[in-house]
Parts: sequence; C-alpha cells; structure tokens
Amino acid sequence: MTTAEKYAFPMARTCPFAPPPAYEQIREEEPVTRVSLPDGGRAWVVSRHEDVRTVLNDRRFSADRQHPDFPQLTKGEAATRRPDEERVLIAMDAPEHGPARKAVLGEFTVRRLEALRPRIQEIVDGRIDALLAGPRPGDLVQSLSLPVPSLVICEMLGVPYADHEFFQDHTVKMINQSTPPEERLAAMGAMWGYMDGLIAEKEDSPPDDLLGRQIVKLRANGTYRRTALAGMGFLLLVAGHETTANMISLSTAAFLRNGEQLAMIKADPGKTLNAVEEMLRYFTIIDVATARLCVEDVEVGGQLIKAGEGVLALGHAANWDPRAFANPDELDIERGARHHVAFGFGPHQCLGQNLARMELQIVFDTLFRRVPTLELAMDLDELPFKDDANIYGLYELPVTW
Repeated sequence: MTTAEKYAFPMARTCPFAPPPAYEQIREEEPVTRVSLPDGGRAWVVSRHEDVRTVLNDRRFSADRQHPDFPQLTKGEAATRRPDEERVLIAMDAPEHGPARKAVLGEFTVRRLEALRPRIQEIVDGRIDALLAGPRPGDLVQSLSLPVPSLVICEMLGVPYADHEFFQDHTVKMINQSTPPEERLAAMGAMWGYMDGLIAEKEDSPPDDLLGRQIVKLRANGTYRRTALAGMGFLLLVAGHETTANMISLSTAAFLRNGEQLAMIKADPGKTLNAVEEMLRYFTIIDVATARLCVEDVEVGGQLIKAGEGVLALGHAANWDPRAFANPDELDIERGARHHVAFGFGPHQCLGQNLARMELQIVFDTLFRRVPTLELAMDLDELPFKDDANIYGLYELPVTW
C-alpha cells in the first residue's frame, strides 16, 4: 500500500477538540508524504511546524487556485475554476499579490482597528442583551457568534446588514464539502454579483467606508477596476464573518468545558489575549486552506517536491507539533505562544487577524462578565459540529444561565 492510498484527504476530526488522529502519525512518522485527494489526484502533505512555515513563506509554492494542477480538496472543485476569472487576493502570487494586498492593508492597522473598539463593544453588548432577553436555552451561534462579526464586517465594508441572510446562506453553500459543484459555483457567482452591484452603487459618490475609500484611492492611482474590488469585497465579507463566528462558538464551548481556564480570565481579563492565541492554535479551524502548487523543485523536510506537484500545509498538525509547543494537546491559556499558524504565515498571512483578535477578546471578556453563570445546555458529544465544512465550527451552541 502506498502512502497516498493509506491517507485520504480531507480528514474528519473524530474529537471536536483535537486534530484527526492520523495527523500525529503523519507528523511523527512521515512528516512529508503523499496523500490521495477526493478527485483521485495526489498531493504532498507537510505536517511539522517548521516545514509548514517554510512552504507558506517560499514563493516557489504558488497560491494560484486557478492553475489546472492546483490541489483540489473538494470533489468536483475543478468545475468551479475558470482560468479567465478575476483572482482574489488569496489566489495571487508575486508580483500581483503585493500591490493588491498593500492597497487594503491600511484598513487593518492596529490604530484604525482600535478606533473601532467602542463600536465593537457596543455591538457585543447589544447581542448579549438580545441573548438574555430571549428564551432559555438560547443558541449562542444565532444570538452572538454569527451576528457580531457579521455586523462588524458589514459596517466596515459598507454592506447593508439587512442582507446578512443572503450572504450567510451562500457562504454555507460555498464551504460545505457536500455542496454539488454547480451549486457552489452558483453561490460564488451570486456573492460576487451582489458585491459588484453594491460597489457600482457607491461609484458616483463613494462613502467613507472601506469599499468607498478603496474606490477613491484606486482611482487616484489609476488602478481602479470594479471587478477586482468586488473580488476583494467578496473575500473580506466571507472571511470576515465566518471564521470569527466559528472561533467564538468553539472557544466558548471549550471555556465552559474547562472551568479552571475560564476562571483565570474571569479573575484577570489581562489573560484574555493569550487565551485568544491559545484557542486559535488549539482549534486551527481552517486546516488546509493553505494548499499550494510547487512551481520549482524544492526540498522540504528532506523530501524533494517537484514542480507541478500539489502541497497541503497542515496547519492543525503544525499547531499541535510538540517541537514547537510543549504538551500541545493541553489547552493552556497562559501558553502565550503567538508563533502558531492559525492565520497562515508569510506573504498570505491573514489580513484581518488583528480584527479577529479584538473581536474575540471583547466577546469573551464581555460574555463571561455579564453572564457569569453561562453553561452548556447540551452534552458536548451531542453538539452539531461542522464536520462537513471546510471551516470547522458549530452549527448551533445551546446555552443557558
């Protein structure tokens, strides 16, 4: 049996608070190995922390998802790729990637985001008010986890929150592994079309929101193209609500399951930022989003990877690598380890990571201060985890108080 036949990707988690069991075996015994993909193709898996960072920081590994040889993690994914369509930021390589990222990077500086803190706090308080005024048990996903980042990113972009059901429903279709290719393509097209239409409405008199400011800046530079900005808006809207929403739900469940860890941040909110980093490391909810295509022969971890071969950089395996994190299977909010790869690494490291950190910090500090008796209303093994999605999380989190 070849290793590709032995390991088929993507792999499901058998425990919501741990990577798939085979990850440890791969990392310790075959850290750079071939695996089979849903479409019958093969790719290399890179699983150790040092090697994952190497791949993500090396330009010889391309992020171009429209390349016909790019590794496909969902069956039928090739049908959703068109070589002529607009590339979004996460699918760009140098030299295209740098200027496109730089154009929007100023929207996510620590200083600009700090100015948003009072508004984020107001949004969190409003959603907790709604939770407490509602029935018990209540669903934390619908009451808090999903609305908070959705409201924040909508206000940043200038997207009407009244349309949240539209973009949340289409996001679910795009990231669900069982969605037929034609439905996934239709959902992507609908989202892109929505964003294109919204930007068109802003062009005559650009408002003071992220999209409006980009219109003004790019026009001044002579580089404005509505389709390109629609792609950026599409990416920010999807990533800006779905990832943080799942981290809020999973982390809350983990805190409620680990009373000693929760007691630490209740007693000292100064520990919350480290707790956020640990939750990000521990769950690593976008595990193989960092797929790459090797475009030049490279040796990684002692293994030659040839040009034209696909690579999966396993963030979850890397974030549980004992070479980088002592006792990685233990949830330790005092670990203080910011060298995890939950936000990726290198030139494609997550643009909105500081926004996500702020949202998570404000949510945890506020939720557990205002609802100190919060507890799960369902056994952990009964919770509906997103085992069928490319972004891990919870469909529902029943809580009471």
